[in-house]
Amino acid sequence: MDFESINLKLKEFLNGAMDFAPKIVMAIATLLIGLWVIKNLEEIIGRAMEKSGLSQDIRPFLQSMISIALKVMLIFTVAGMIGIETTSFIAVLGALAFAVGMALQGSLGNFAAGVMILIFKPYKTGDWIQIGDNMGKVSEIQMFNTIIKTFTNNTIIIPNGIAISDVIINLSTDRYVRLDLNVYMPYAEEFEKVKPIIMDALRSIPEVLEEPLPDVGIESFDSHSILLAVRPYCLPDDYGKVHLEAMRKVKAALGANNIKVAYSEGIELGDIGK
Repeated sequence: MDFESINLKLKEFLNGAMDFAPKIVMAIATLLIGLWVIKNLEEIIGRAMEKSGLSQDIRPFLQSMISIALKVMLIFTVAGMIGIETTSFIAVLGALAFAVGMALQGSLGNFAAGVMILIFKPYKTGDWIQIGDNMGKVSEIQMFNTIIKTFTNNTIIIPNGIAISDVIINLSTDRYVRLDLNVYMPYAEEFEKVKPIIMDALRSIPEVLEEPLPDVGIESFDSHSILLAVRPYCLPDDYGKVHLEAMRKVKAALGANNIKVAYSEGIELGDIGK
């Protein structure tokens, strides 16, 4: 290649660069200004969400989704300004999104359920809930799972899709819960004698509420004993402590009054009630 050909190619390159340079400058300026605008919009939207009283659990998620959507739109705009064909690029992204969506159907269902939980609030962080056989305090509501801590301090991870499709018992709605305890009383004993002994034992526990009052009644009769229903109330956070204290103090009170617990020496814990 001679010098004249090299000079001609160089001129063509410089002319092309001169024609393309304004597009690059405009694209960079648009990108920088667009990012600045998006940042300010995020702050404005965040303040609007806070004023509207929207839950703190859902605000970061919505702000993140809006931010991502705006930035994707900005990138496509900048790409179009410098002459990049975006139609085929969008088609590839659509096909990729479809493939990922098909592979993650279960996860997307849990994601959608998480959004519903955050919007409709059947429970919130700090509530005591029961979902199926799982009972505990909600420590975290994630986008795919709900994390609860049981009374025995175990961590249970429940997929949001399962949580939203099952029966949810929110024990914190009425501020207190009822413990369903059972005591086996011999037929030889008088209920009217045993009842005040159990009531006094329950009242001696500071965490047992005075309103509603505890209740003791006859649950059923069997071939060897009478099953008594013992129903104290407490705050959800005190459930574990009251459970153990009620078992200990009722047993001790019955023993101190020479009343033998029939069939099984102890208290059977039934279902938790409201």
